[in-house]
Amino acid sequence: MKYEAIIGLEIHVELNCPTKMFCDCPNIPGDRPNSNVCPICLWLPGAIPQFSRKVLEHAVLTCLALNCEIQPRSAFDQKVYYYPDLPKGFQLSQHHRPLARHGWLDISDNRGKPKRLRIHHIHMEEDVAKLVHETEGHTRISLVDFNRAGVPLVEIVTEPDMRSSHDAMEFLKALRTQIRYMGTADCSMESGTMRADANISLRPAGTDEFNTKVEVKNMNSIRAVGNAIDHEIERQAARLGAGKEIILHTRLWDPEKNVTTPMREKFAGPCVPDPSVPEIVVSEEWLKELQGRLPEMPAQKRARFVEQHGLLDDEAAFLSEDRELAGYYESVVGEGIPPRTAAQWIASRLAPALKERNQTVSDTLVTPPRMAELLALVEKRELSAHAAREILLLLFETDKSPSAIMKEKDIGQIADSGALESLLDDVLAAHPDAVENYRKGKKKAAGFLVGQAMKASRGKADPKILQELLQKKIG
Repeated sequence: MKYEAIIGLEIHVELNCPTKMFCDCPNIPGDRPNSNVCPICLWLPGAIPQFSRKVLEHAVLTCLALNCEIQPRSAFDQKVYYYPDLPKGFQLSQHHRPLARHGWLDISDNRGKPKRLRIHHIHMEEDVAKLVHETEGHTRISLVDFNRAGVPLVEIVTEPDMRSSHDAMEFLKALRTQIRYMGTADCSMESGTMRADANISLRPAGTDEFNTKVEVKNMNSIRAVGNAIDHEIERQAARLGAGKEIILHTRLWDPEKNVTTPMREKFAGPCVPDPSVPEIVVSEEWLKELQGRLPEMPAQKRARFVEQHGLLDDEAAFLSEDRELAGYYESVVGEGIPPRTAAQWIASRLAPALKERNQTVSDTLVTPPRMAELLALVEKRELSAHAAREILLLLFETDKSPSAIMKEKDIGQIADSGALESLLDDVLAAHPDAVENYRKGKKKAAGFLVGQAMKASRGKADPKILQELLQKKIG
């Protein structure tokens, strides 16, 4: 039987607010364990949570970036479960009355066609503490770091609209891009500031029924999410094909073995309204103020780059994927460099060099003005593309200007027609056979003669002008 996969995601995103959700403890990942704690984090007797307005602001902006409808009123609940990472025995979350509903993101499916994936709701909740498992001799112990307890999260719950690992991965990429543009979260699965769980079930193709789902956790990259979904689809299809039922439970992804393994039964603890945190009320005036702070989002920027700058769609898509990279590109264009020249050099030369050095456009010596100066030398034909690529790599190591490096290394391009004509005359005189072959229509002879002229100029001659002079001299 042919099966169709039904996939939904639950994505936790840590908001990059300066403090935690219900207290003034710093929200700084990586600090010394248990150094950013207080009675509220540890939920000591008498501690009263004080909800942060900055957290609400970040959460609402995140929801707006994902095209959600902000609910005028929302509230926190106590999601009860017992585990060492939860000091009070319950987690403050918005189970019954979430902050936002009915969002969406557009992706391209695996055939390149546009597809809209819906978001069911987004709710706020506090993060839990971090468990650290170690071994002392032959004894395995678990330690608890409460620095993360109370860190502000939003949980994004999608509709089960995805039908493949491709859909899920593209959704995560689009979501990461949108939120990073908004600047409210880092969205790094590698560092744990974004975590995704996948709910997967199979049904006979062509039907509308919903079958038992399995939740998969422990994926620390977008690629791992795709691999885990693919494996779980194969595992469930094999069980159904063998006449076995799918059991509701949670599984873990094992990246070393590329398999999912059983973790625990799926359960839902009690979830009751919390009396300690007041109802959250979002006024129309404040919401309009936040809507006015939305930046130009990736899809809008991409369309503008195509329409105003004449970029190809692929070029515009690459540059608009990252807000800082898009800003860098526009700064270079603002220095007078033709848009397509800037786009091609940034995409094919600068971006790979940055990745190789583990840098970004915000922390590199190759600033937009220096990049623009380099490209201006190429545009004015004072520097060859080959020499410009050499200088670009040197710009990562020195604060000297491209012009200074060009003069220091004596690699400026010779574009003076008189000087090149004299050089070409010497080459033609030295290679009469090649001249004769060129006159007979042998194209290789032209390449040979231009190559000899380039060699004589130590690679500094403008090959385009040489071609033009060669055509003028011997037809």
